[in-house]
Amino acid sequence: MELISIVFLALGLSVDSFAASVCSGLAIKKIHFFQAIKIAFFLGIFQGGMPIIGWYTGWELKDLIKDFDHWIAFILLAGMGGKMIYESIFVKEKDCAFNPLKLVVLIGISIATSIDALIVGLSLAFINVNIWFPAIVIGAITFIVSMLGMLLGKKIGNKLSQKFEILGGAILILIGLRILIEDLFFQI
Repeated sequence: MELISIVFLALGLSVDSFAASVCSGLAIKKIHFFQAIKIAFFLGIFQGGMPIIGWYTGWELKDLIKDFDHWIAFILLAGMGGKMIYESIFVKEKDCAFNPLKLVVLIGISIATSIDALIVGLSLAFINVNIWFPAIVIGAITFIVSMLGMLLGKKIGNKLSQKFEILGGAILILIGLRILIEDLFFQI
């Protein structure tokens, strides 16, 4: 998997963390730099760690499903992308009334926003991608996007959140489609 695909994958996955960060920026009236670092760090660690867990799970199942693994990768990525697009359009405005500085809340947000990364890790195992570099890139980009989300939350609120979720969903669908096309038409 080339770097540009990994970066776009990371950007697509970081959209949920971005939305949570925007909400964090709205919820905490005067967020300090180190508080923002703490939130972004947790989101980045979970977003980067979940693909590793998914990858190891997928690696164990790989031999059982090698004949249709590209379909599974496509369905998982397209399903997750479709879900993101659907929720951004049809789910009413998300509630931002929470305190992400509480450890229990922060861990809950981190897990909730990284479930899709677990599924992506599973997909990457099916297509023989070494997980370590993508996991680091996913975690780092999520950290940066989360910091930007908190800043934007202070400045603009939820105005752009829906558009970013639609873009993230479309990116995941396109990556899944690319995996399917490459496996069906370009494998010897």
